[in-house]
Amino acid sequence: MEAGLDYAAGRIKGVLEAVSRVYVGKRDVVKLAVAALFTGGHVLIEGYPGTGKTLLAKALAKAIGGAYKRVQGHPDILPSDILGFHMYRLGGERILVQGPVFTNVLLFDEVNRAPTRSQAALLEAMQELQVTIDGVTYQLPRPLIVIATQVPYRHAVGAYQVMETLADRFAVSIPSHYNPPEEELEIVLKSDTVLTLPVEQVATPREVEEVSGMLQGLVHVENHVADYIVKLVNYVRSHPAVAYGPSHRATIHLMRVSRALAVMDGRDYVIPDDVKQLFPHVVAHRVKLREEYEAEGVTAESIVKEALSNVPVPK
Repeated sequence: MEAGLDYAAGRIKGVLEAVSRVYVGKRDVVKLAVAALFTGGHVLIEGYPGTGKTLLAKALAKAIGGAYKRVQGHPDILPSDILGFHMYRLGGERILVQGPVFTNVLLFDEVNRAPTRSQAALLEAMQELQVTIDGVTYQLPRPLIVIATQVPYRHAVGAYQVMETLADRFAVSIPSHYNPPEEELEIVLKSDTVLTLPVEQVATPREVEEVSGMLQGLVHVENHVADYIVKLVNYVRSHPAVAYGPSHRATIHLMRVSRALAVMDGRDYVIPDDVKQLFPHVVAHRVKLREEYEAEGVTAESIVKEALSNVPVPK
């Protein structure tokens, strides 16, 4: 057990440090992205242009020696631009032209500029790691992590909202703000070389899959911690301001990603602080508020904060 935990911790911490060496600041953002990668999750990043979202995805791919591809969201994008399509030769032979989703790390930039038809193209890929094209199902490479970015909806020109079913596929959502002045100075000084900065490969896609499969057996979640997770989610779900709340996926992702955070801290068990740290990032993007409460200034984040304050923390 201890050897397995050391192996998992070595790969997870190795990727965390490799990415952090080129990605200035925002340690929490990197931790959440790495934790999602090693637990089979996907990441939704909301922030303004130029805050390092693309660099994070590229660095993550290089750290695991994985394939990286990118999709740019825009109103004219089609599902085939994401999934791929079939070409037919004169003799009737069918050839698959793979779309960018056939990769290990997919950056979908400005996903909320894509219409719902194209957003829906991601659902099967993110949940089942497969795609169906013209009735034929193809398995996708493993691991697959989708890192989608979105500009804040209220301030974006020509943007849609992310579909509820698609938002629910993301294990965590992360805000990407501007760096403070002292970090911005470091960014400016590195700006001429940032695109060529070497990211050390410290793991392989196969090792990521191995660790992902090991975590359940290596990191224990006591019943009282699991019960705390369920109570937090149900507090939000049953809140009078919530039209609909987080699904069972949120509860499952809370437990899974908490295991990775525990390993980062050198533990083989999850504690309530892991859950509390992760809870806003797993739940807030899954909450739809009633219009009358929205008009009064209630936010998903305020309800999440209320849940953390009111649900008793297990001892």
